Amino acid sequence: MVRARQILGIAAVATAMAFAGGASAQNAAFHNAPASAKATKNPEGHSAEAATAGGAVYQQKCAMCHGQKAQGVANIPALAKGPTQTVTDGELFWFITNGDVANGMPAWGTLSEKQRWDVVAYLKTINTAKAAPAASTSVGADAPVGNGQGAMIASAPMPTPPFLDFRTEEPGKIHKITVKDLPAPFATKSANNGPRLVPRPEGVWPKVQDGYKVDQYVSSGIEEPRNIVTAPNGDYFFAESTPGNVKIARGITADGKPELVATYATGLNKPYGIAFYPPGPDPKWVYVGNTNSIVRFAYKNGDLKATGAPEHIADVPGDGGHWSRPVVFTLDGKKMYVPVGSVSNVDDPDTTPAELNRADVLEFNPDGSEMRIYAYGIRNGGGGAAVDPKTGELWVSVNERDGLGDNLVPDYITHVEPGGFYGWPWWYMGGHQDPRRLGAHPELQNKVITPDVVLQPHFASLGIAFYNGKQFPAEFTGDIFAAEHGSWNKNIRGGYELIRVPLHGTGKASGEFEDFMTGFVLPDGNAWGRPVGVTVATDGSLLVTDDGSNAIWRITYTGAKSGD
Repeated sequence: MVRARQILGIAAVATAMAFAGGASAQNAAFHNAPASAKATKNPEGHSAEAATAGGAVYQQKCAMCHGQKAQGVANIPALAKGPTQTVTDGELFWFITNGDVANGMPAWGTLSEKQRWDVVAYLKTINTAKAAPAASTSVGADAPVGNGQGAMIASAPMPTPPFLDFRTEEPGKIHKITVKDLPAPFATKSANNGPRLVPRPEGVWPKVQDGYKVDQYVSSGIEEPRNIVTAPNGDYFFAESTPGNVKIARGITADGKPELVATYATGLNKPYGIAFYPPGPDPKWVYVGNTNSIVRFAYKNGDLKATGAPEHIADVPGDGGHWSRPVVFTLDGKKMYVPVGSVSNVDDPDTTPAELNRADVLEFNPDGSEMRIYAYGIRNGGGGAAVDPKTGELWVSVNERDGLGDNLVPDYITHVEPGGFYGWPWWYMGGHQDPRRLGAHPELQNKVITPDVVLQPHFASLGIAFYNGKQFPAEFTGDIFAAEHGSWNKNIRGGYELIRVPLHGTGKASGEFEDFMTGFVLPDGNAWGRPVGVTVATDGSLLVTDDGSNAIWRITYTGAKSGD
């Protein structure tokens, strides 16, 4: 039987032709907005008054997900650029009114018509001088604190184990969620609770267990640090994704700071993945995963700046809702893996051309040739990928789908089997069918692979690293550390932490995960930091990027435990 994904190309072509034939009726490139919407004019115009009023509404209703300056947050798209800036006012108004609930965009028809048109005016002028004040418009004294969470958190019951939220996250605490624990779809209302980032308050610091210490390795001069990797010579390469840069932090001084921070490359397109090739102590190339391509720079150990232009290696599906592209190599260097997230929440790839070669792990030769689908049905493995240095297995960190409730569907961390199917969008772990795709592909139900580690739903699991250092306790060797970024789709926040996944010295997980570094959410529900990437430093400490407070944290083991 031909796999569903193998026939996707045919379906995609047919659907694309159908869209082309109906182009006069709708804008398929912008949520199928009808032609009547395209021609609708904004009665408020783009006046400064309308833009200012729209900016206030935006800060109250939209900034929590899309960012206070419409820059986008994590995998939630920017509105200050991209399709929002190229479609007509009428199409944008139509989308604000109707939303796309299945893919996480609420319908805002409850706002008055004037408010919706004012938001359009704000977004359409956000990049001009006149609109600048609106970006920082106060939402007023009656604006909800903590994204409206403060009072709700005070009265909300604690989560029922094994499920959790930030109130029950505690360094050293072990959790285990199994398929048997999963609720039915829609057992609880699906939330719209994007992170409202605030500056880190005085005296607030990440929390770790006794015997560990957290310091700021880099505390200024960086913007949106995302993925981070350790180069063979000990330099720390990290991506500033939205600015389009790859930077290097070198060394660790006596006071725990880098000896220097340098800009290795600029002008990239949402860089994320960084990998050195060939594997081993003397790489000749550094590969970078742009959102729409894989490129590489000629490299020798110690380079602080790219010595030439990037060489294009391969195209990959670009942009869309899940834009990050990790890059990792097999231990022998013969193959390159690139996980690519879906463009949507639960769109059917059989009929959605934009999903072609997405929600997959793609495999290439190092020169970009012979692309094939290595594994499929992985909704978004673009947050983190790593190869186990002991077993050679590929592991990914996965953001699962939204909209089925507060505790469904779990994110996960798992090893990836060649040809493996992980369920998206028709099924999810344990062969459960997504009710939004009822009746589709019954032949795939028994092929769904249950992942190794089931995480709290809506953790937004991102960067992962295998611990190969000598500083932490010996039993940590080979374990996985993973950054949990936190999602908009949970009623009371979960994630916003670093976790440890024990592999018990065997390369196999038994399903548990441990809170390792917490404290990025305040009691009122505001978040001040969001872990993204993690790497093992040359001295065995951990470096963790945080795109919420634009910092890199360093976790060291002191060995001094209370009561000793």
